[in-house]
Amino acid sequence: MNSAASSPSATFPPPVLPDPEAELPSPTGALADRDATRQAHEQTVGQRPGTLMVRADALPPRLFLISYSENFFQEREYFDYPALRAYIQEHPELKHWFDIRGYNNLGLMQQIQDDFHIHPLMMEDVLNDYQRAKVEETEEGLFLVSRMTEFTSQLDIEDDQLSLFTGDNYVLSFQDDYEDCLEAVRQRLRSGRSSIRRRSPLYLAYALTDVVLDHYYPTMAAIGDYIEKLEERIFTGRSDRRLLNRILHIKKDIVRFRRLVYPEREKIAEILRMPEEIVPEEMKTYFKDCYDHSIQAMDLAESYRESVSSLVDLFLSDQSNRMNEVMKVLTIISSIFIPLSFVVGLYGMNFQREAPDGTINYLNMPELYSPWGYPVLLAILGLIVLFQLIYFYRKGWLTNR
Repeated sequence: MNSAASSPSATFPPPVLPDPEAELPSPTGALADRDATRQAHEQTVGQRPGTLMVRADALPPRLFLISYSENFFQEREYFDYPALRAYIQEHPELKHWFDIRGYNNLGLMQQIQDDFHIHPLMMEDVLNDYQRAKVEETEEGLFLVSRMTEFTSQLDIEDDQLSLFTGDNYVLSFQDDYEDCLEAVRQRLRSGRSSIRRRSPLYLAYALTDVVLDHYYPTMAAIGDYIEKLEERIFTGRSDRRLLNRILHIKKDIVRFRRLVYPEREKIAEILRMPEEIVPEEMKTYFKDCYDHSIQAMDLAESYRESVSSLVDLFLSDQSNRMNEVMKVLTIISSIFIPLSFVVGLYGMNFQREAPDGTINYLNMPELYSPWGYPVLLAILGLIVLFQLIYFYRKGWLTNR
């Protein structure tokens, strides 16, 4: 089995890591799942089940067909669906991967639905393109939904839906974008050395599911690296309000990622529980490997969620410590001026030593008329300040001790 699609250590192009120093994108919708919100707005209340609808911003469909056997391989993009369908019918001895990218042709989608005997409710799930990962039995095989993910430079997790239908000699895949993470499987088919060519179409469906799961690891690695950079900024004392926004943003992404991975694990667990006549025991061995990968991805998501929660606490603790430092400085300054203010305030009362009738009030501030009174008072104030500074230093309030 090719390690490029069967191991968490597979090599993928490194995701673009966002810059913690850069400005955040617009915060509009930052705390909400925009795709889920869009889906909720687009739902038509009371419509008939199985009604097919295509989003206005959907891409025009592109049709790709890979036909293969142990000793044969052909890859081609078709611009005429009837010709593609005719080729599949004329070569039942071959196995076919029919890859549809883009949905913006309702008539074509209905034609594919009829030709491949897809239930209208399943086709509705395909075109809805925001389904949880799941598996269902069909007349000819299985219907599987997976979520492909990527961590972008805008601190978002982009996820696209991959829908798969399996049959006796074909795998039918739908996705709403022209770009995907399935190139590793295509390379394995092109090389001719992969066991995909020798096995059933269900094995191709497994390989596609497995590479989607493997692609979660670069996404999580990028998130982990970004969390370390945020933590480093806190420790180096460069934390500010924007940093908290970044932490909360990445926390939202991790929660969303966990919501994507959890159904994937349940989907594969459901495949492992299916009867042997639907999923042979040999194939369940491979899907168990997928199950292990989904568990590892879940563990990573949980670990990162705890790390981000700790990061929030660390940020707030750092802000509290910085505030305490500021308050300490202000308190020391206030403590120095309190006795000085008392002394100068006492002498500011200006009690007259000589009464209007000429008598002398001996208890009324004789220092006011002393020639050395002002310098002596300044010296006393200086000694008070010096004594306080020495006392604060010995207590460690002027240092980081």
